[in-house]
Amino acid sequence: MPEADGKVVLITGASSGIGEATARILAAAGHLVVLGARRVDRIEVLAKEIRAEGGNAEYHALDVTSLEDTQAFAAHALERHERIDVLVNNAGVMPLSRLDALAVQDWDQMIDVNIRGVLYGIAAVLPSMRERGQGHIVNLASVSGHRVDPTAAVYSATKYAVRAISEGLRQESRDIRVTVISPGLTRSELTDGISDNDIREAVRDSMREAIPASAIGAAIQYAITQPQQVDVNEIVVRPTVQG
Repeated sequence: MPEADGKVVLITGASSGIGEATARILAAAGHLVVLGARRVDRIEVLAKEIRAEGGNAEYHALDVTSLEDTQAFAAHALERHERIDVLVNNAGVMPLSRLDALAVQDWDQMIDVNIRGVLYGIAAVLPSMRERGQGHIVNLASVSGHRVDPTAAVYSATKYAVRAISEGLRQESRDIRVTVISPGLTRSELTDGISDNDIREAVRDSMREAIPASAIGAAIQYAITQPQQVDVNEIVVRPTVQG
């Protein structure tokens, strides 16, 4: 169990990048983190490293495009700890391309992971949070959910959707806190999913200005550690030099 003031925090997409950094930061702060990802080997190693450093961490295989998987992920935490305090809906993909490239499979993947995955996460934890009369859902959007750039039309659409879903949930809730985190250029493995070589290299070149994933983890920590009556609704975190 977490320390006295610690929370039970579920993190999707925890095998790398923002998910991994958030897990390390929250565990170091005394929270119990439950790591979910498809790459089970990575989250198993991460959980061991966190425990070796004195933190509390568990892991469970998770494909956020599967409702059954996501429900099982939440059920695992409920069975072991009888509560879920926070869900960090972090899993995301970013296979950028021009619309005229007709990368339909990439469009489908972004819709499945970035939108459906967020909805499945909400569906998996909301009933138990409602029953307890408290809980916190943190959804990862992007600065691309505030602006649209060439090659990012579909990706931006999914992140606009995350913001819309989050705002709808917030307005429907008087006992559940809802936070949207919109990262700017952040070091992660998202660029690995870009198949177009020119676009991938251009994005990687821009990543020279990127901030570390820990900056986003720190923003998440800030949001979830506010008093229960304080709901931090949205945080945009980007490099100072980013336009």
